Amino acid sequence: MSIVITLIIGLIVGLLARFLTPGPNPHGIIVTIVIGIVGAVIATYGGQALNLYQPGEPAGFFGSVIGAVVLLVILRLIQR
Repeated sequence: MSIVITLIIGLIVGLLARFLTPGPNPHGIIVTIVIGIVGAVIATYGGQALNLYQPGEPAGFFGSVIGAVVLLVILRLIQR
């Protein structure tokens, strides 16, 4: 059941990140879920590197959205 919850939260985070990031977003639902999940991973490790989170502590919802936005910006820079 935790995998289903992870996918749903990844979808919500990915959708919010795509909404907050200006410009076209030509990707499907699977890519949106992956962007949300990878954004949470980026936020977790980035927050631990900046001493915002303790080791083993996951990023919060807003941190995950910020991580997903950062990932979308990086993907757009690479695509150009």
